[in-house]
Amino acid sequence: MNRPACAVSETESSPYRPLIVLQNVLAVPRSGLSGPVPVPGACLSVLLALVLFASAVPSNAQFSPSGSMRRSPADVVKRYVLLDQKGARLEAASFDTVTPYINWKEEPAWEQIVVVQTTTVSEDYRQWEIVNNLEVIIPVTFQVRGLVHLDTAKFVPEDRIEEVRFHVKVVGNYWRILSPVIPPHVGLKRMVSFARDAAVHEPDDTQRMELAALIESLRKAH
Repeated sequence: MNRPACAVSETESSPYRPLIVLQNVLAVPRSGLSGPVPVPGACLSVLLALVLFASAVPSNAQFSPSGSMRRSPADVVKRYVLLDQKGARLEAASFDTVTPYINWKEEPAWEQIVVVQTTTVSEDYRQWEIVNNLEVIIPVTFQVRGLVHLDTAKFVPEDRIEEVRFHVKVVGNYWRILSPVIPPHVGLKRMVSFARDAAVHEPDDTQRMELAALIESLRKAH
């Protein structure tokens, strides 16, 4: 008998610098480099954060026993996309909440955020691609409402269905997502509240007006 799919619900320009940038921005170690890549000064000039996120996993991160082999690998995918939808990948301070579910230690500097309404993770193993007993590929469907372009803080409506196939494998006795590393897929309501918070802390009047325009365009997407 088929197990039902699990639906995870989630119930804008200055030409010179991004309007919303990461709070507590971290320099990102890149493989092959002797030191951290410096974050451009312009990206540090605004108080609140959202833009160009790339964060190393903290060396002192405490990994919970999430993703036990005794549980379905779909549980790891569900937890990851739910945290992403709640904005866990928007700020360095909250990124470590997703590290127990993934197998990468850094992310690229994102140029956009995908705004989503709902996310559905397939729990029916017959819809998975079974590589072997310890490795599977699980499809996830996102109901996309649009994109927030981080260089301009503009929301572009784009109603569509997106499917992402998450490659999950047992690593050190736990299920971990190997790929793909997709841009943040943030819930519509969470994106509104995040932009609102950024506007409250924005000292520049012009950029505060731009953020207000972003908030209004996001509200219209409801």
